[in-house]
Amino acid sequence: MAAKEASFDVVSEYDAQELKNAIDQARREISTRFDLKDLKIEIEPEKEDITVTADSEFVVQNVIQIMEDKAIKRGMSPFLFDSKTKPAEAALGGRSRQVVLLKTGIDQALAKQIVNEIKAQKMKVQTSIQGEQVRVTGKSRDDLQEVIALLKEKSSEWEAPLQYQNFR
Repeated sequence: MAAKEASFDVVSEYDAQELKNAIDQARREISTRFDLKDLKIEIEPEKEDITVTADSEFVVQNVIQIMEDKAIKRGMSPFLFDSKTKPAEAALGGRSRQVVLLKTGIDQALAKQIVNEIKAQKMKVQTSIQGEQVRVTGKSRDDLQEVIALLKEKSSEWEAPLQYQNFR
């Protein structure tokens, strides 16, 4: 009788409700902070990005930092927000606007890095790239847990918000 294979998926997603809660907390903090409460600040979440509009680029950066801090406190990855891809731009009325992209899905380059890192460790597992996720299978659940520990260590190096799902 063959041993049952165990597996899990490496994905890059976010919980939309947790993000909404983090943005609501950021709005509440902004409305009570002495240095920010009288400024007209707008935070507009979309499916793949968040647009922050304020009186100056400095205020926009502060708002993004508050939003990131609230998301981290809610257990979200600090690498979810990508505010460096699109620089701040001028908006109407001398205001400043910045679009913060939300990193989701594992692109092919990162998937290959993940697979190569696992192979370099010579662990007794198999990997396969399946669209925007990587499946890791092996005979031992302990081996899979070692892979998860390795990837958690490397995710900050890759600046990728990785999650591990369907562990069975």
